[in-house]
Amino acid sequence: MKRDPSDLPNSLQRKGATARGFTLLELLVVLAILGMIAAFAAPRVFKYLASARADSARVQIENLGQGIDLYKLEVGTYPPDLEALVQAPSGEERWNGPYLKKSVVPKDPWGNDYVYHFPGEHGPYDLASLGADNAEGGEDEDADIVSWE
Repeated sequence: MKRDPSDLPNSLQRKGATARGFTLLELLVVLAILGMIAAFAAPRVFKYLASARADSARVQIENLGQGIDLYKLEVGTYPPDLEALVQAPSGEERWNGPYLKKSVVPKDPWGNDYVYHFPGEHGPYDLASLGADNAEGGEDEDADIVSWE
């Protein structure tokens, strides 16, 4: 049995040609509002992203430092380079590694190698990430993250 559209409540009846969609002006207003919200929110998001990368570098430096200390405890000297934490240096018989959970030395959060010096200027060894610019010094995201501070 076919229903007559007039039997439906007014809110469910099709209005045909009088049915209305969004106008171009309404869509442009909504897009402008979304654009303004994004313009205010984007700097905060990027600030948190930069902070998260710096925090990640600090954690990785701490983990690498623990591996370096364990290497020193077992071998009797600090490693000549960071690769010695995952692969025995030639001629080193007391090596009992790997001293990191992964089989490769991690890169810093910006994809650069960590800088390791033995002997160090600030302690037995120096370990650092040079930040986003991969150059000494810098501010904000380009700032160096070091093991001795």
